[in-house]
Amino acid sequence: MSARPVLGIIACNRTVGTEVAQTVINRYATAAMRYADCAALIIPSLPDHMHAREIVGRLDGVLLTGTPSNVAPALYGDMAEGEGPFDPDRDRMMIELVEATIAAQRPLFGICRGFQEINVALGGTLRRDTSMSDELLHHHAPDDAAFDAMFDHRHKVDLVEGGLLASAYAAPSLEVNSVHYQGIGALADSLAVEARAPDGLVEAYSARPNGAPLLAVQWHPEWATDGNDQSQTYFHLLGRALRGEL
Repeated sequence: MSARPVLGIIACNRTVGTEVAQTVINRYATAAMRYADCAALIIPSLPDHMHAREIVGRLDGVLLTGTPSNVAPALYGDMAEGEGPFDPDRDRMMIELVEATIAAQRPLFGICRGFQEINVALGGTLRRDTSMSDELLHHHAPDDAAFDAMFDHRHKVDLVEGGLLASAYAAPSLEVNSVHYQGIGALADSLAVEARAPDGLVEAYSARPNGAPLLAVQWHPEWATDGNDQSQTYFHLLGRALRGEL
């Protein structure tokens, strides 16, 4: 059996019982391994004990996942306290990972928080009102919605003509799940818009920094992926990127 490419997946710091654990929700790992046809390793968010440069060269690409925690506002120049939970060690590790992955010319993919993180790491900003602004669609289900019902909250996104996603889907638009309280404020200069919501909010972007592909989406293709060809396509793109085909 030929060796499959290896994807590094960032972990979060989550309290389990009375201790802090490094966690990756299974659906991110299983969707990537199944539909990108890759092996995976978890990257601990323990920046006091390792640097991303030590491991990125041993990986074929990196995925930054979604998680309940928010990026610290100070990282994008906002001195307001913001609303947690926060994960400062993941913040530090993700900045190192973005820089090291680009320097090593490895593919970099992001989902939800990962989408927001890459934008911040490259100089962009976030807004924190995507579920309550009168100027925007409500990008999150009501707070009292059941967990599964949050992922039934959906809206259309328009794909940018000629973009990577428009080519992959051969369609002008998609309907996506929407489970985020924060979103893109100012897009980093090095990123190109791939999709926007009807209210204008950036929902996907791409780039080729240092020659390697970068693709991130605000929605959750890892949710119920087995029954969703559209979501599988995102991970097929990841698999092609890991193999140097994108």
